[in-house]
Amino acid sequence: MTFPVVGMVGGGQLARMTHEAGIPLGIRFKLLSDSPQDSAAQVVGEVVIGDYRDLDTLREFARGCDVITFDHEHVPIEHLRALEADGIPVRPGPDALVHAQDKGVMRARLRELGAPCPRNRIVADPADVTVFAEEVGGFPVILKTVRGGYDGKGVWFVRTPEEAADPFLAGVPVLAEEKVDFVRELAANIVRSPHGQAVAYPVVESRQVDGVCDTVIAPAPDLDEELAGQAQRLALTLAAELGVVGHLAVELFETADGRILVNEFAMRPHNSGHWTQDGAVTSQFANHVRAVLDLPLGDPRPRAPWTVMCNVLGGDYPDMYAAYLHCMARDPQLKIHMYGKDVKPGRKVGHVNTYGDDLADVRERARHAADYLRGTITE
Repeated sequence: MTFPVVGMVGGGQLARMTHEAGIPLGIRFKLLSDSPQDSAAQVVGEVVIGDYRDLDTLREFARGCDVITFDHEHVPIEHLRALEADGIPVRPGPDALVHAQDKGVMRARLRELGAPCPRNRIVADPADVTVFAEEVGGFPVILKTVRGGYDGKGVWFVRTPEEAADPFLAGVPVLAEEKVDFVRELAANIVRSPHGQAVAYPVVESRQVDGVCDTVIAPAPDLDEELAGQAQRLALTLAAELGVVGHLAVELFETADGRILVNEFAMRPHNSGHWTQDGAVTSQFANHVRAVLDLPLGDPRPRAPWTVMCNVLGGDYPDMYAAYLHCMARDPQLKIHMYGKDVKPGRKVGHVNTYGDDLADVRERARHAADYLRGTITE
């Protein structure tokens, strides 16, 4: 029997963890990475160093691959169409992926589908931002470049007309959104296969610090059962309507008046699903591999009543390995996942997962481990 080769474009930690999930299945991975130092390039056996923006490089990389998938959404859509024309399965395909690449396209399609969203539109210049602010009840408003933003980059919280100029300096269209009165952020993670099978993970609460995901609690505490079901159904509907194959994370606002609104989404494994590595029967990474190969999907149910994921950010304490002794001795159930990155202040270098029956205990264990690894605490 010949096992398939999955071609993964992008060498970050998502590719590293997706590769890990394929190892028990005997799935071979081929990686297109920017450099041999990238997170996934350190562990994948077959690595091609090259520029994903170059079509000839992509075509050469795709030779011998049974399917192409991604750990980011930035490959030019026209290049993906060329690969499909060459007979290479691309999952998710360009018709789906464009909605994750371009926030303007995403918002327009969500309006067509009747998905609940913050009020929004493309704005032409700072003066138009003021007009939009008047349309939605005044400043502050949120401005986003339609392409390229992540982890708080490419997003501006604009309080006055004078603050509206910077987003236009990038030379790309700018999307304006109303500032939502929300009580917390949620995420609905689902996985869909080419033949339409889909599974939904429990809806989680995602807590951000300075625009970067800090903590994920699975399932979201005290979430109304009907609202949780609504979020899962919404994510499943969007995946089907957009033709998503693989993992889809739909980031949501839970509003003060009990509604959910779509903030953004990602068509790849996502930070809000990292808890599934240790907290679900089948992780988001394993199910993404299954989906792109059109294998039957695995059980998404949680293994424990509560799982908490905390990101580990770099600080002023570069020797994180020395902290393992304390963290592992203090909590034998702790799961540490490091990405092989150089430690830099504020950089995501890993995450920890904890699980158990008591939410307060599970949260404290995860927070302590993440802070100790970073060097924020020393006992």
